[in-house]
Amino acid sequence: MARTVTGVVSRQPGQAAELTEIVIPDPGPRDVIVTIEACGVCHTDLAYREGKINDDYPFLLGHEAAGRVAEVGSQVSHVAVGDFVVLNWRAVCGECRACKKGLAQYCFNTFNASAPMTLTDGTVLTAALGIGAFCEQTLVHELQCTKVNPDTRPEVAGLLGCGVMAGLGAVLNTADVRRGESVAVIGLGGVGCAAVAGAVLAGATRIIAIDIDAKKLRAAADLGATDLIDSKGLSRDEIVSKVQELTGGFGADVVIDAVGIPATFETAFYARDLAGRVVLVGVPAPSAELKLPLLDVFSHGGAIKSSWYGDCLPERDFGYLIDLYRQGRLPLDRFVTGTTTLAGADQAMSDLHDGEVLRTVVVVS
Repeated sequence: MARTVTGVVSRQPGQAAELTEIVIPDPGPRDVIVTIEACGVCHTDLAYREGKINDDYPFLLGHEAAGRVAEVGSQVSHVAVGDFVVLNWRAVCGECRACKKGLAQYCFNTFNASAPMTLTDGTVLTAALGIGAFCEQTLVHELQCTKVNPDTRPEVAGLLGCGVMAGLGAVLNTADVRRGESVAVIGLGGVGCAAVAGAVLAGATRIIAIDIDAKKLRAAADLGATDLIDSKGLSRDEIVSKVQELTGGFGADVVIDAVGIPATFETAFYARDLAGRVVLVGVPAPSAELKLPLLDVFSHGGAIKSSWYGDCLPERDFGYLIDLYRQGRLPLDRFVTGTTTLAGADQAMSDLHDGEVLRTVVVVS
């Protein structure tokens, strides 16, 4: 039987999202209803609200979430009622050309729920990243649920659903940072600070954190950055020179661009050592364009990579990272810099403009 719950919906670009009633249909054969316990406030939700993703309004916002399975469809075998799960937006299909090539982290046919959620008047909602978790309950495909240790704080576990996983994975999966390498991270929001934490896990010996905000630089230092560069007012070449000074005159083995604008990517490109790797994990605006001398691309060698969701496989990575957290080796608690309620979700998204927090988490139940 369909159920009515409360959720945060964005109806028009640039307008405040509202707390309203939504209707969840009966789960299809492989669908799952999850009771949301906590959901991180991510820049992607802000982008949906501001019309920077697409215009498939209205949106049910929220996607970086953890909760417990409340109801399952007739053919669900992956999870059971009562399981504690982190929601993910890459539910690997196993059948697309990426999966068949052994590159499941690029799955082109990820699963979503078989039917949409709606407003009470029947208006179809677009769930953010196929999840829609700023709500009391949501409907997803069973493979969008990844079971993790049930004794983990929901506020922490949900972070792996997007931003923190993106930063950790950019270092551990995409860049494949090795022991003894140097890593520079440009942009120290939640994703960039997670990249710093990932560099520590990987055994990098020099971890250079770069940002214009002193608070963010301190946060990166707390997470293990060995060197800090306040880039406010500095040119690209001045930043590059500082990175080279810290790395024997050569540049970093890996540079992570966690911002995703042409200026930061150019800095990342030139701040790496010859044959180094540059990884773009910050999501660029659709209109952003990059111009680089082709000879520089050739002569620097190495690799230029983009990192989608940290190139993660939820079933492989989430439980492993939760184990590290529970062992005290991955300080996920430090990313939770505030909490709010569903009613405060819209203000928390607006606060992202100010860059004052790593993650505000909506605590639902």
